[in-house]
Amino acid sequence: MTQGGEPAAAAGPQGVPADGPVPDAVSDAVLEVAGLGLTIGGAKILQGVSLQVARGELVGVIGPNGAGKTTLFNLISGVHRPTSGTVRLNGRDVTATSIAARARAGLGRTFQTSSLFPRLTVAENVRLATQRRLGGSLSVLSFPRRGDAASREAAEHLATVGVSHRADVAAGDLSHGDKRKVEIAVLLAMESSVVLLDEPMAGVATGDVAGLVEVIRSINRTGRTVLMVEHHMDVVLGLADRVAVMHHGELLTCDTPEKVMADETVQSAYLGEAGAGVSAG
Repeated sequence: MTQGGEPAAAAGPQGVPADGPVPDAVSDAVLEVAGLGLTIGGAKILQGVSLQVARGELVGVIGPNGAGKTTLFNLISGVHRPTSGTVRLNGRDVTATSIAARARAGLGRTFQTSSLFPRLTVAENVRLATQRRLGGSLSVLSFPRRGDAASREAAEHLATVGVSHRADVAAGDLSHGDKRKVEIAVLLAMESSVVLLDEPMAGVATGDVAGLVEVIRSINRTGRTVLMVEHHMDVVLGLADRVAVMHHGELLTCDTPEKVMADETVQSAYLGEAGAGVSAG
């Protein structure tokens, strides 16, 4: 998805970039950032961040407000260009490529605020993404009858995230939790293999959290790689294979939930004394 309410599928059809096939990765990482930094007006917003995420892995990114979590996502997804370091996707250096090129290469992202078209129905939002990926236009006026391939595929994605019963509801009328599910359905329609989720639980009612957690777990089980910024520690600890801890624009550590929760540096810098008693179970 893009900011400003533009549909994620606007990036272009799914497939291999025009300049040739993606070469074999130099490591097991499907997503790799090395020495990533961003300096604005002399202020170091992000510095020296290096992280590798393996195919099919789910990594949670935590840290206090202002730690650099969303900035990291902006650099990975192409919203901003880093002043130092590199971003590699499937072994290809994409540091200088556009958001659209990264989307075509399989990178999808949700934002903290919804970027769905509020006046379009749930089905139409996902249908647009599917239609565009299949080479069609981004106009709802070009929607063929419901039985076409793109409509059938969109319906399958809605079923995957558990919102089929809301297909004909305007996206703007959904709860925060259901909006997040539809946004994930859009990423599925784009065939994103690497998914960045920026605070997916933000604004979600307590009763809807468990269902959204299961949706995230289910898309990860399909082999998609997930990098997730989230403030709900119980969600992160319950989902993540590894947890990356950001602090003052730097990456303190990235390890299993158990090791991160036992790390004294993490406890003092972010979690405080209370963190020592949090279970990763």
